[in-house]
Amino acid sequence: MSQVNPWRRWLRFAALAVAAGVGPMFLASASSFAQEKEKGIDIPVKRVVMFSSGVAFFEHAGKVEGNATVDMKFNVRDINDLLKSMVLQDMGGGRISTVSYGSKVPIDRALSTFSIDLTRNPTLGDLLQQIRGEQIEIDAPTKIVGTIVGVETRRVPAGKDEVVDARFVNLLTEEGLRSVSLENVGRIKLSNARLDAELRQALLVLATGKNSDKKTVSLTFLGAGARDVNVGYVQEAPIWKTSYRLVLADDEKPFLQGWAIVENTTESDWDNVNLTLVSGRPISFVMDLYQPLYIDRPEVKPELFASLSPRTYDQDLRGADADFRRVAEDKAEKAKGYVEQEQLANRRMNLAAAAPGAPPAKPEYAMAGKRDAESLRERMDLQRGGQSMAQASDVGEMFRYQIATPVKLQRSQSAMLPIVNESVAGEKLSIYSESQHVKHPLNGLKLKNTTELHLMQGPITVFDDGAYAGDAQIQDLPPGTERLISYAMDLDTEVAPSMKQEPQKLVSVRINKGTMYTSHKNERTKSFIVKNSGKKAKKVLIEYPLQQPWTLVSPKDPEEKTRDRYRFAVAAEPGKPVTLDIKEEHTSGEQIAITNLDSNTIIFYVNSTVVSADVKKALQEVVARKTAIQAATAKRGELERQVAVIDQEQKRIRDNMAQLPKDSDLFRRYVTKFTQQEDSIDGLRTQITQALESEQKLKRELDAFLNGLDLK
Repeated sequence: MSQVNPWRRWLRFAALAVAAGVGPMFLASASSFAQEKEKGIDIPVKRVVMFSSGVAFFEHAGKVEGNATVDMKFNVRDINDLLKSMVLQDMGGGRISTVSYGSKVPIDRALSTFSIDLTRNPTLGDLLQQIRGEQIEIDAPTKIVGTIVGVETRRVPAGKDEVVDARFVNLLTEEGLRSVSLENVGRIKLSNARLDAELRQALLVLATGKNSDKKTVSLTFLGAGARDVNVGYVQEAPIWKTSYRLVLADDEKPFLQGWAIVENTTESDWDNVNLTLVSGRPISFVMDLYQPLYIDRPEVKPELFASLSPRTYDQDLRGADADFRRVAEDKAEKAKGYVEQEQLANRRMNLAAAAPGAPPAKPEYAMAGKRDAESLRERMDLQRGGQSMAQASDVGEMFRYQIATPVKLQRSQSAMLPIVNESVAGEKLSIYSESQHVKHPLNGLKLKNTTELHLMQGPITVFDDGAYAGDAQIQDLPPGTERLISYAMDLDTEVAPSMKQEPQKLVSVRINKGTMYTSHKNERTKSFIVKNSGKKAKKVLIEYPLQQPWTLVSPKDPEEKTRDRYRFAVAAEPGKPVTLDIKEEHTSGEQIAITNLDSNTIIFYVNSTVVSADVKKALQEVVARKTAIQAATAKRGELERQVAVIDQEQKRIRDNMAQLPKDSDLFRRYVTKFTQQEDSIDGLRTQITQALESEQKLKRELDAFLNGLDLK
């Protein structure tokens, strides 16, 4: 029987020690809590559910008697979460009255209520300007008592050819008006005691507005006798983390130990708290419910009319009777409308009075994360005064770690709690990735989660053969799934990669309406030569990128296939190099207008073995027709060349004739030759026209022939 690995034995002992409450090395000061007795009614925290999304659910449980008020303290930053999520439950037939807390008035609004407004960081001159008409006592440097008339700014000299702005306070003293520069004032005292007190109170509000002190939340329970009450709420909390230790040995299964790292950042100690760690991420947000909100209302000013001088006008006697009748009719119509409106209003009031009063709405509560309706109904009973707290089993599909032993953890302390402590399945191997390291693979392990727990992502410290081997990291690992981890470089194994690209091969040719469609096969082979210089046989897993449009030809079945890469397994014996050849191929297509192909290119496709007989016959016909077109083009070109030669000769004759007398024999001879050349040009131009028509006809026939083709 093999000897137990010392690292494995030590990790088992450490986990058992922490679970038994004797692990001071990991559970910070858990056994040395100070038992401080709180004044008044205390409802300690009894259950904490921590999520991996930065929030936690806290449940307090305790007893009250009769009409009781429970005070709880919270950080100001947590009040919004408290107002959004707090649920209360009176278990003994009582009811919940009110939850009161110190309001948070916006600092600007609070400061604006004082006689002296400090919202905009006023200067000394601004402050004195606000209290015009008040009496002050100043030292400037002698004592002066006077009433503030106003504050003004003047330009005063400050040196040679320089002036600066200076502020002066103007006072009405017993001796008369005095103007004193604020730069010379050393002390100012308000004579009005009430105004002085308001200034000091405004400064106190300004100071307390920046204070991030704690707030007291008072919970009022109404009822008779002693009974149990519960308080629950969601609050911001540090994300709980996981870390693992993995012990490897050649003759034993890998041993995995996992720890959860939690922090108590609340305002109270955790004494025998039932702790649940949830790996899910419920949607959570912060809404400002603590800050009083005010809506800006529009200011409507009464419409002002310019005053007009009265004017009188004489009446039209002829229309007086008609005016009187029209006024009387208007008054009667208006009176009728008023009566109808009053009757309608009375009917509405009677209907409202006759309607039975609606019963007061009962408060409804909801908890995020409930998936089990039956469990929710068992825990929620509104007739008992509030809402029940969520149980650890009510977290739906999100995985949880239920810490078996109640946790003791002082405020502002952290702890490591064991969550996994058992053997798992695993296979040692080397993992090679050319992008990671071109020469050496990495020592790794194919880890299978054979536990019943969902292993969350986190670091893994690996111990191999009784020594530290390296660090690794895993992503979330549900039960029954596998992941590769790597923790060190395998210096005993070398890999030499090489690439061979095959020439492109024609696969198929087809023709459709004058366009030739060709397919080509591209092939490449990636070779890996693996050499094991160690003493033991190794399994090397070679990673190869999965690239589009390449498809794998051989090996046909890789060991593994991920979203972006293949993994091929190679058995490397000591001192025996082994080669892995990865063959890939992909087919590329091309389309070409046949009229743009020269004869040599067409002949290349005609001679290809992959081209069908029908396509070859059609291409041969295309070559023949293109040859005929080329011949017609050449003939037309020769005729045009002859015309150009004659034109050049005629130019020479004209130049010579210009130098000769018109009655000379040579002149007459040039005229005769010029006439003959003109006849020749006429004949050649006729032939050129015929040749052009023939060429165009051949091209039209070729186009018609090509458009009628549909061959494979």
